[in-house]
Amino acid sequence: MESMALERELEVVREAARRAGELALSYQQKGVWAETKSDESPVTIADREVEKLISGMLAEAFPDDGLMGEEGAGRPAGSGRRWIIDPIDGTRDFLRGSPLWSVLIGLESGEEVVAGVVNIPAWRQEYYAVRGGGAWCNGRRIHVSDIACPSQAVLFFNGLREAYRREFSGRLVDFMGKFWAVRSMSGSPDAMLVAGGHGEAWVEPSAKPWDLAPIQVIVEEAGGRFFNFQGGRSIHAGNCVVCVPGLEAEIRRFLSGNGSTEAVS
Repeated sequence: MESMALERELEVVREAARRAGELALSYQQKGVWAETKSDESPVTIADREVEKLISGMLAEAFPDDGLMGEEGAGRPAGSGRRWIIDPIDGTRDFLRGSPLWSVLIGLESGEEVVAGVVNIPAWRQEYYAVRGGGAWCNGRRIHVSDIACPSQAVLFFNGLREAYRREFSGRLVDFMGKFWAVRSMSGSPDAMLVAGGHGEAWVEPSAKPWDLAPIQVIVEEAGGRFFNFQGGRSIHAGNCVVCVPGLEAEIRRFLSGNGSTEAVS
């Protein structure tokens, strides 16, 4: 069983994410300043030092595995496996003193993410999963909700600031109006709220592999769905939807432009 085979990997990556979260939190409490990267996103010394810590721990424990980090950590894989790292997912929130940021680490084997950890230090919450082993938060097994009606569901929608650029922009307000509530707080924390049964859908129009790697395995092991706007379920497609099974068809219709805009009660 794959979950048993990856027991050591999960142990190491959980410890790496825990130590990384403590380091990042110490930087946040002291205060840091940011530089602007070529894509106009901010980066701090905390991002770089946290990635360095994680990369070092993983390279020591699994020297044949590859690495890919948001802040430049990279190494080819000799084993067919690669660790994908986002040292601080939500750097803008991190800079503002907000708790809505996290440490993300996923293990990709071939084209499949087989293990992952999302550590949200300020919330003291650790989400993790291994293929075939279920999804967990702080030692408690989690599962997505069974809600299937939008009028009872919570929708998280990331990137509303740039929604006007999307093909679906003209339909978005009517679509959001179907839901009981719409939130746009953050990235991975929103996705983990869906995985834990506290919301029903998270839409992410623009993301990199390191934003999505652990989210995919955690959500799917929690019984949820992970898919791209154009179909498929790749972490490399640049976007994704995370949702409960009962809302998958509704959201796919919206993305394809074939859905009704009439309110659902």
